[in-house]
Amino acid sequence: MSMDMIQQILASYCGLILMLTFHEVGHAWMAWKCGDDTARNAGRVSLNPLVHLDLVGTVIIPLLTLGLAYNHSAAAGFLIGWAKPVPVNVDNLRSPRRDDILISMAGPAMNLVLAFLLAAVARLFFSVGMGLEHLGPYCLKVALTSLVLCYFNLIPIPPLDGSHVLRVLIGMSRETYARLANVGFVVVILVMQIPVVRDLLIRVTGDTYKAILKWFHLFG
Repeated sequence: MSMDMIQQILASYCGLILMLTFHEVGHAWMAWKCGDDTARNAGRVSLNPLVHLDLVGTVIIPLLTLGLAYNHSAAAGFLIGWAKPVPVNVDNLRSPRRDDILISMAGPAMNLVLAFLLAAVARLFFSVGMGLEHLGPYCLKVALTSLVLCYFNLIPIPPLDGSHVLRVLIGMSRETYARLANVGFVVVILVMQIPVVRDLLIRVTGDTYKAILKWFHLFG
């Protein structure tokens, strides 16, 4: 593996960690605002990536996935990364059903907002020049990563964020949900191998990315 490839992997990894951190902060902040300070007391309303780090999900799996992807290995499609889940005590929530949905959607919403902000920063870098224009493509790359995290987490399979919304809407018990979540990531990996699911995720992410580029007059 060349030094240039290693640098690209590390740059992509840093962008991923940043987006995962903001994603978890979104959950923790919303839980706090909805009346539960469990995550806040645990130090999770923080932009320090270390407090959200999961050794396997945030370090080993993402680096392995990126390494395989840059080597054009098909195995990269079978792996996934994650951060440490934000603790929420539903007994503290003012309106458990509503607040559960708000907390679940706060992470993806944060990623969507960040994609717009990163595109705006990229537009600024391209406009001012002064040697900063090379940072524009990196901001856009991280923006795309943020959109992938946004839409991926909306898949309604435990323990992804979309599944929390589905649980509330269909009235599933938390005990049943917890049992499903124990094997959820295996199901997610299998489902992501279904072409129609993967293609839909790619299309929605790509269309949103193109819309953002058009909004900021980037690349035509």
